[in-house]
Amino acid sequence: MLHYQLYIVWVLFVLIFDSAFSSYSEDQCSWKGSGLSQPPGSVEQISLHCAEGSLDWLYPQGALRLTLSPRLLGPGGRVTACVRPAEGFGGAQLYVERDGALELLAGDRADPGRPPAVRCASRRRDERVTLFLQATPHRDISRRIAAFRYELQVDWPPASDPVSGEGACRPCNDTEILTAVCTNDFVVRGSIRSVRDERDLQTSVVRVAAARVFRQKRAVFSAAGGEVRTPLRCGVRPGGGSFLFTGRVRFGEAWLGCAPRYRDFRRAYELARGAGRLPCELPSD
Repeated sequence: MLHYQLYIVWVLFVLIFDSAFSSYSEDQCSWKGSGLSQPPGSVEQISLHCAEGSLDWLYPQGALRLTLSPRLLGPGGRVTACVRPAEGFGGAQLYVERDGALELLAGDRADPGRPPAVRCASRRRDERVTLFLQATPHRDISRRIAAFRYELQVDWPPASDPVSGEGACRPCNDTEILTAVCTNDFVVRGSIRSVRDERDLQTSVVRVAAARVFRQKRAVFSAAGGEVRTPLRCGVRPGGGSFLFTGRVRFGEAWLGCAPRYRDFRRAYELARGAGRLPCELPSD
């Protein structure tokens, strides 16, 4: 009898352990689960606590409500959440909750031939980012997987978000340029080598010849240069002159933010330094 009870306890322990680790990564950055275990029409509540991670929903049924509330994101006025659907994303529609309404981020394989695009949404620092996945009816769900990666960053105002395209094409004023130099993921002086349009992704890829890399959080630029992306509608074209390229890195790709001509940056920089209003120092050439 004792052996039987110990066996039952061991089986329960294995089931609980397996269930926990099949749904969450050890640091609760990611989630993986199956819609087959959900009651029809139910909404499963999920909470993740990292600045980046992933979600894999196999055989989608019902709905998922995902709250992203990282514990160690750092101070800042706003949080921007970006998602990149997997190549075979399907079986569900992905939304972000905004002011009580749902805004579509990714459809259910609406265009299977088109590569998935990165989509972003911003919130105040004290607001949680909430994503909602709604399964779409299919007779055969055996090959449906709704999977995506997410990243959260702070201090990227929505008016100048380069990925979503909001305000990405307008010139930055002096205050925005100096703020970008202090807060962005990369600051590089260089020139434009070439521009390649990727119409399927509605982006332009700018090849940069780097004269100096002042700062970068991730190694996206080498001594020879690198590539930055910008919305296709901005109409970036090759041109002469020296620029100061700033921006953010999303899923390993550099996205262009403020990119003034270098002489215009130096003018704004020297005026702010003379007035004692520099937000941060940049090494001189």
